[in-house]
Amino acid sequence: MRSLRNPLVQIGIWTVGVGSVLSAIVLSVPWLPKEASAQAGKIDTLYDVLAVISCFVFALVMSILLVSVYHFRRRHNDLGDGEPIHGNATVEAVWTAIPAILMVGAAVYSALVLANIEEPKANTQTIEVTGQQFAWTFKYDEGNFRSGELHLVKGTPYHLRLHAKDVIHSFWVPEFRLKKDAVPGMTTDLRITPTRAGHYTLVCTELCGLGHSTMRATVMVGDQASFDKWEAQQKKNQNSIGGIS
Repeated sequence: MRSLRNPLVQIGIWTVGVGSVLSAIVLSVPWLPKEASAQAGKIDTLYDVLAVISCFVFALVMSILLVSVYHFRRRHNDLGDGEPIHGNATVEAVWTAIPAILMVGAAVYSALVLANIEEPKANTQTIEVTGQQFAWTFKYDEGNFRSGELHLVKGTPYHLRLHAKDVIHSFWVPEFRLKKDAVPGMTTDLRITPTRAGHYTLVCTELCGLGHSTMRATVMVGDQASFDKWEAQQKKNQNSIGGIS
């Protein structure tokens, strides 16, 4: 029981206890919508790992603070100044090394995940995506037509080439997890493989003007037959418009 009075032991107990509770809460809360891409699972796992580490770091810092306040508070009969100290090189080295190791580890893990989700895949389809105040346009190279809606085939890898005509925009579909800026004067790339059929919404997440909140586009993920039917209708409509003009 005497060992439990040791401040270091108390810090360890509080850190493990509070960190575990916070981690359980963080992992049980559905922060994001259900994943709908092959890349989403890897990104969610990265988020969970970093969130758990953050919970224990927070618990450690708060435990040190509270235990120190309790054990080393000024007593009523202690009116003098504290003993002069000149620092502790070992402690300073430890509290510098631990954050450095955590940051380097997080950076390496994030880089590995990024390299994995950006790896080119066979049979990839390319779509040119253009952002302009305040709408999105999609050019399908295979069908050589444009649309204001993004239609994708479930299980097919896509290479989205992002462009911007005026200011910086940002491509984000929450269910896909991936987000990338579209920058004027350059082309940015985004690789995505949808895994769940459904209706989603593309939103711009970079403040781009008064109509920023309305800069949205419909994203439809379905089977190949549904896409072929939609593609044929788009070509028919565009040919009809071209003939009239």
